[in-house]
Amino acid sequence: MTGRRARVAVFRPDDDRLADAVSLLEALGAEPVADPMLAVRPTGARPRTDADFVLLTSKTGVELAGDAGWDPGAATVCAIGASTAESLREHGYAPAVVPEEFSSAGLVDALAKEVDGARVEVARSDHGSATLLDGLNDAEAYVHETVLYRLVRPEGAGESADLAAAGELDGALFTSSLTVEHFLDAADERGVREAAIAGLNESVVGAIGAPTRRTAEAAGIEVAVVPESADFEELACTVVEAIVPSYHE
Repeated sequence: MTGRRARVAVFRPDDDRLADAVSLLEALGAEPVADPMLAVRPTGARPRTDADFVLLTSKTGVELAGDAGWDPGAATVCAIGASTAESLREHGYAPAVVPEEFSSAGLVDALAKEVDGARVEVARSDHGSATLLDGLNDAEAYVHETVLYRLVRPEGAGESADLAAAGELDGALFTSSLTVEHFLDAADERGVREAAIAGLNESVVGAIGAPTRRTAEAAGIEVAVVPESADFEELACTVVEAIVPSYHE
């Protein structure tokens, strides 16, 4: 680390989320490696308007629904986390349910006693967790899923895999299971999967939550940081602090 900044990979979609992540890492004194592992492909669909409950699971989904002029009517609007809830408010929607645990399981727990016999619309990406649908079905809800967008790996992604394989990455910030999977796919394509995993295991790897951690660890990636809340700023700050404590002194 002597003579250079900590090099930290971030995999967020190439929009304001990536720009904000880069700015944050630079403010923390780190050198960002911006390597988007997700690209959004809208389907053109919008959430149904005849449901009793509508569940939005991401800021992207809210933005697409809002841009399409979706009107929830009398439905109870639910958000899986604080950032999704904030985006709903920004688009003029009023989230009535935000679980304490920002996860599919947390949302199921928050709604389990409310949705028996109710029509529940789940509007999200094509890579949504089965936990949400299974849990709502177990609660005797009538569940319908609308895929608002697909998540794909951008062409050319993988600079971070090469850096990890060469031992030149000090940290990595995984924000979903899919970012882990796409990182490994990119490493496979470049012929450096084993070396990239070994390189990550010599760095400080952060995962945004327990599902992402499980995906990484199942692939042999050692996760050192999981923030208490599913918050990117907390994730980034904790990882950088673990690499170079003096950044925060």
